[in-house]
Amino acid sequence: MDSAASEKSIIALDSWLQTPAGAYVRAWEQAQLDALTADIFGYNALQIGLPQIDALAANRMPRKWLADLRTRPRLDNVTELRQVAVTFDYAELPFASQSLDLVVLPHVLEFAAEPHQVLREVERVLIPEGQVIICGFNPASLWGLRQVTGRLTGSHFLPPAGEFISMPRMRDWLKLLNLGATTSHFGCYAPACRTEKWLQRYAFMDRAGSRWWPYLGAVYMVQAIKRVKGMRLIGPAWTKKRAAAPVAVPATNKTRETQDGQG
Repeated sequence: MDSAASEKSIIALDSWLQTPAGAYVRAWEQAQLDALTADIFGYNALQIGLPQIDALAANRMPRKWLADLRTRPRLDNVTELRQVAVTFDYAELPFASQSLDLVVLPHVLEFAAEPHQVLREVERVLIPEGQVIICGFNPASLWGLRQVTGRLTGSHFLPPAGEFISMPRMRDWLKLLNLGATTSHFGCYAPACRTEKWLQRYAFMDRAGSRWWPYLGAVYMVQAIKRVKGMRLIGPAWTKKRAAAPVAVPATNKTRETQDGQG
């Protein structure tokens, strides 16, 4: 996928996110991101792409930015779109190496022209023990199956240009960059429905899916930490005082003297 096709697919995703199915995905991802980012501490956090979601809303870092390929005009039917702070090519992040504590990538890699390069750049700008959170569509799901059939029939449910990345494949990519995956979550188990009415009818599948077929959710979220080989976190140097060794008391001599005095 070249840069022009990548931008076109992202624009298509913007429109799709305003549909009932898009709102369904955004609601689940917003709740998960709020829970995951609330306890991540540091100074600098970055969200790349998808301004329809405030991925850093629950995070308490003092400096937070929303970045995108371009500034997006406000449309009448798009009320949730937030202001983009900085624009750049996803494959060339304008940040110093080891300068960010947290990076969130909501549906960036599957629509990026160079997803491997984007991940390499994220690894570069993260500090040691910095964290990245990635959201993606799951090819091993009902939506993934619908996407495959849509390419055969021409009736697409999701933007056709996106390349779904499976969770095992994503973990392999992260591992190659010394980004150790710590937690993963799956959600949105309802079938690929276009209307709010049918999504509500299948709401029971969200409860059943998380228990009976947890890895078949339409979307997933994976959290990883940047590991640096040879680095060891050093805590405070506590000084421990050794207990003084007990001094033996020559009790036998005293006893003998007492006995001699009595004799």
